[in-house]
Amino acid sequence: MRAKLLYWIPRIIAILSILFMLLFSLDAFSGNETVVRKLLGFFMNSIPVLIITGILIIAWKWELAGGILFVLSFFVAAVFFRSFSRNPASLIVITPFLITGILFLLHYFLYGRSRGKE
Repeated sequence: MRAKLLYWIPRIIAILSILFMLLFSLDAFSGNETVVRKLLGFFMNSIPVLIITGILIIAWKWELAGGILFVLSFFVAAVFFRSFSRNPASLIVITPFLITGILFLLHYFLYGRSRGKE
């Protein structure tokens, strides 16, 4: 039971975080711009969502690599958004990546490595 919880919780957190970030991309559709400019703005705002989705796909297949990438994405985003000096509110968006990465790594080291020995 614990193994299944530890398997699904990081995946659910990652999916919810991706959906939360996708909400920020929707602001590209406000304003008086042309449809092409709105779609371009939506795509540009969705690049971080696409990157995190790619990391989730990697983590789903290879937990160790995905866990490391999620933790790295937290630190990269923290440096990019200056989370620890000027913009602590950005931690609301990026902290789930750290938690997800730690949970992926925890599941890998507790349950994932023993799976390969069977």
